[in-house]
Amino acid sequence: MKRDLDRLSRDIFDLLVIGGGITGACIARDAALRGLSVALIEKNDFAHATSAHNSKLIHGGLRYLRNFELSLVRESLKERRVWQRTAPHLVSPLPFLVPVYGGGWQARATLAAGLTLYDILSFDRGWLADPAQRLPGHRWIGAKEALAREPRLQGPGLQGAFLYYDAQMYAPERLAFENVLDATLQGSVAANHLEAENLLLRGEKVEGVTVHDMLADARFDIRARLTILAVGPWADIFLGRALGNDARHKLVRSKGIHLIVPAMTRGDALTVATRHGHFFVLPWRGYSILGTTDTAFHGSPDEVGVSEADIDQFLGFVNEHLPAARLARDDVRHFYAGLRPLVDDGASDTYGASRRAELIDHSSSDNIDGLISVIGGKWTTSRALAEKTVDHAVRKLNALVRTCTTSHALFPGGRVGRIDAFLAGQRVTYDRVAGIDHLSRLYGSRVSEILTLANAQPGFAKTIGATGEIVAQIVYAMREEMALTLEDVVMRRTGLGQLGHPGEKALETVAGAMTAELGWSEDHKHAEMSGVGQEFRTVGAQA
Repeated sequence: MKRDLDRLSRDIFDLLVIGGGITGACIARDAALRGLSVALIEKNDFAHATSAHNSKLIHGGLRYLRNFELSLVRESLKERRVWQRTAPHLVSPLPFLVPVYGGGWQARATLAAGLTLYDILSFDRGWLADPAQRLPGHRWIGAKEALAREPRLQGPGLQGAFLYYDAQMYAPERLAFENVLDATLQGSVAANHLEAENLLLRGEKVEGVTVHDMLADARFDIRARLTILAVGPWADIFLGRALGNDARHKLVRSKGIHLIVPAMTRGDALTVATRHGHFFVLPWRGYSILGTTDTAFHGSPDEVGVSEADIDQFLGFVNEHLPAARLARDDVRHFYAGLRPLVDDGASDTYGASRRAELIDHSSSDNIDGLISVIGGKWTTSRALAEKTVDHAVRKLNALVRTCTTSHALFPGGRVGRIDAFLAGQRVTYDRVAGIDHLSRLYGSRVSEILTLANAQPGFAKTIGATGEIVAQIVYAMREEMALTLEDVVMRRTGLGQLGHPGEKALETVAGAMTAELGWSEDHKHAEMSGVGQEFRTVGAQA
């Protein structure tokens, strides 16, 4: 997988997809699998923003039932099963407990009704070949059993808890990347660190974009028969600049922060409902993720971050509604923030706004042909949104293509069969690799490529930091996965930065390997290390 700028500047593509988050990545994969020629560009790195900075859930959206968004919930539950089937190494079942404190029989009855409807809408949750991926229906457990499962539920008036199931991603940034990888395996051209600056207009027809290579500080044009804008929270900003007027389709940006703390549960996720919204406690890689806030954000999407005030307020909220948590600032190992790009539907607040998506053909809304924008939507439904988008693109192009296969086509790392048997087999085959479970989850059936490389040269099998990564991953990321910066490797191709700062020694090791491979100067290496350090600082904190 190479960054082929020559081909990007030379060819005329059927589709140019701007934005390498999960929406753009899914569109590129779908179109490529159907036989269209595709270019995919991203101004930073693939899945660098909202697509990585989320709750890491593949879920139906139980709370959307409150707004009677039954079609959105049903679509989400259907797509949850698709992700489980096509990426079993990265998506797996997760049990949730919803505790009920006081409230009388009404609170319990309301939740029971909602979960019953959730089960009905997910009637196909057991239609998976792998028994380990099938999800049971919900059930009620009393206070004694609930506390035996999760002592942190202790609190005044605990009646018991509802147990239900959804799914969790092991690494959303890796899952998004596998879409990009699969697109390139089908002949697409993808490039990160390539910013779309201006639309190429001939009259009222878009013919592509002028791009800025952020690494070489060079500009060139990419041409395509149809351009698709999938830039998440940047959509209305780009359109306003590119079309020379205020964007007709406004977004509301909702900021969600997450905190990673020592493990708070024995394996269950917790959904804690309050009068002011809900929050999750999610077990993940031996820790717990606390998520998420949901507040309007009015600044530049490039400047979103987590402040000390954000952390203090969220910890206070969690401690108030889950008293047994007793969390302090020192418990926070890592934090991150993402922006949800919400279609402006007139909701009074971001929490109540719909998570629906909108597909805009600018030939109708702005009298500009050759441009489609995709805004809003959910991680879980991104594949289905891509299918609808490519269907529309095919009609506009009047192209003869293959049928959509993304609902069942396995990802490059998804050819693992039954996941439990696959993991057990890897442990036997690579019994001397301490982090084999972690590596097998990250790469799935492609893990053998990493371990073959690890044996190819002395030092490549060396462990880095405490997360189970090895040097071979760094080399593989550069050679095969278009990792061009230290941040690309630490934050997205590997798990090194997912649990907080990996330590200066680990960063030095990675930067050293990249310097040797890419020919960086010492000044450039230190600049890269300093840049990555910013990922682990709160907004306004001094270096």
